Amino acid sequence: MTEYGSPQPPSRDLCATMLVHRQLLNESMTYRSRRAAIENRALQYERGRRASLRTEVVTLPVVVHVVYNPKTPELNIGDAQIHSQIEVLNKDFRATNSDVGNVPAVWKPLVADIKVEFQLATLDPNGEPTDGIIRVPTDQLSFSWDNGVKASATGGSDPWPSDQYLNMWVCQLGGSLLGYAQFPGGPPQTDGVVILHSAFGTTGTAAAPFDGGRTATHEIGHWLDLYHIWGDDDGACTSDDKVADTPNQADSNTGVPTFPRITCDNGPHGDMFMNYMDYTDDAAMFMFTQGQATRMNACLEGTRASLLVGQVMRMPAPAAATSPAAAVAAVPAQQQPAHNGEVERLLHDSERLTNEILTDIRSALGLVTGDTGK
Repeated sequence: MTEYGSPQPPSRDLCATMLVHRQLLNESMTYRSRRAAIENRALQYERGRRASLRTEVVTLPVVVHVVYNPKTPELNIGDAQIHSQIEVLNKDFRATNSDVGNVPAVWKPLVADIKVEFQLATLDPNGEPTDGIIRVPTDQLSFSWDNGVKASATGGSDPWPSDQYLNMWVCQLGGSLLGYAQFPGGPPQTDGVVILHSAFGTTGTAAAPFDGGRTATHEIGHWLDLYHIWGDDDGACTSDDKVADTPNQADSNTGVPTFPRITCDNGPHGDMFMNYMDYTDDAAMFMFTQGQATRMNACLEGTRASLLVGQVMRMPAPAAATSPAAAVAAVPAQQQPAHNGEVERLLHDSERLTNEILTDIRSALGLVTGDTGK
């Protein structure tokens, strides 16, 4: 048994993200170092030592890998089901979902617009036009949380560059698994989220009670560095999700709980079971908090900054103008300096984060080899 404990399949494995996380902690010193740096950055944002400068909505390019066994043709989900999922994500991450009004009054001030939208990629890694959907037949009957669906060598689909795209794999998953994600800081070749086909989108094969598209919202929350809201401590009430404005709670909630649900002495309001990072049915979850938004911003402006920089670089150039002054005026005044400054800051932060990680790795290697560098 290692320092972090061997990952064990949960009794109700709706989400396997923590299994992937613990396995990487056990196996990869690089991942441990990266996670330490990422957590340090998130803490700085939470305590106000760093502040997000992002004021505009960012649109992340998505590639959906539909991996299906031809013997079960319904696994090759239709375009409409994929587009319905993108629509749900854009509403959930902008707090424009129709059920956001169901948030209890005490927590309505905490509801956050993450200012992130998603769009199926229009250009592939070679710059060629694409619809952002890849369909790959496989002889596999189902996949697990071992990342097999993420590589053609194991019957899956190879990812597009994860520093440029959010990779989403849709397939048949075994057991009661709805999906899983990889936290930022993991290997690029397995970065992204995996969703059960019947928990993806709102049409086609999507089946109740997970036919509201919220599994993808939950898993992308992990991909943007959010933990489960209960802290994955098996009811001990000793751990949390590292976000200050989400109440501590004993364990995951399922189904459609009744407010308030009291655990961990968190009365009078109890568990925030309507948060996307709990395990309730799709119809019972409908919010992110301001604290979660701050943590996601730390991720977007740190480990995943390349996605923001890439969006700015892809922006069309202003139309030709007859004079330098006219050319400057062609770009809205509030956008041009903000973009230039934001790109410079994000590039600088990415370089600094890389240097911090390399320093941590060198230090760890020195402890192993006995070379202190003196």
